[in-house]
Amino acid sequence: MPNPLYRQNVISISDLTTPQLELLLHTALDLKARPRSDLLAGRLIGSCFFEPSTRTRLSFETAVQRLGGKVIGFSDGASTSAKKGETLADTARIISSYTDAIIQRHPKDGAARVLAEFSSVPVINAGDGTNQHPSQTLLDLVTIYETQGTLSNLKIAMCGDLKYGRTVHSLAQALKRWHCEFAFVSPPSLAMPTYITEELDEAGCRYQVMSSLEEAIEWADILYMTRVQRERFDEQEFAKIQGKFNLHASMLGNAKDNLRILHPLPRVDEIHPDVDSTPYAYYFQQATNGVYARMAILSLILNEEV
Repeated sequence: MPNPLYRQNVISISDLTTPQLELLLHTALDLKARPRSDLLAGRLIGSCFFEPSTRTRLSFETAVQRLGGKVIGFSDGASTSAKKGETLADTARIISSYTDAIIQRHPKDGAARVLAEFSSVPVINAGDGTNQHPSQTLLDLVTIYETQGTLSNLKIAMCGDLKYGRTVHSLAQALKRWHCEFAFVSPPSLAMPTYITEELDEAGCRYQVMSSLEEAIEWADILYMTRVQRERFDEQEFAKIQGKFNLHASMLGNAKDNLRILHPLPRVDEIHPDVDSTPYAYYFQQATNGVYARMAILSLILNEEV
């Protein structure tokens, strides 16, 4: 069977068809169950991180090496010719002449599409500003499927910074394909953007705004927590909401047995450490799934058959 992702860019979840997403999902789960170390043998991958990253960069590099490939690149744009004014177009031309694929993180929205336009090899978007982070979305889908046994008709609660959080934007855009229902819990100033709720309306997905985390916990199959960023508020305004969107183990008494709590990490105060030992916590396993999700992406874009 032909591999529809061979030599394709992975820039946005919206670019991928539902069958392509399902292929990525099941490839990730297969690689987790039956690891292979030959799928990138002899391949050289460019890792171009123009802004700091811990989990994404290291899990991509782990994925490459576990598949038998090698990595070259940088973890800070300040140490590259971009600091001298080199354009992304020229960066793409040069690095793609050295490598078989490029992984890029960049602070500017749309940077991944620019790189892909001028690259002669496939480009994977590892995050571009507040825009998209497709490999994070894939690992979230893998984790949700792993814990719930399905992606269809689930109740997904999202809490925290829903305005600027690219992880919740991409995840909502993906899960609408499986007719999930959503609940949004956030400060009014950090509500889910209108363009996302309009997409949910068009897809026929129900959603609601909830005022309390406790209400969402009782309702949800998946609780997706994100950090409310202090720097987006003045001190007086932050004091009003501080703690309102923080999760403690004592709040989980009415949770469904199948509830699982996810977080893209890093966390600060929004999930108390006492949640870690509950059966609902799944954010560290979620981070581990990042390796398998990224192995799936790399395997499929660089092999005609897997």
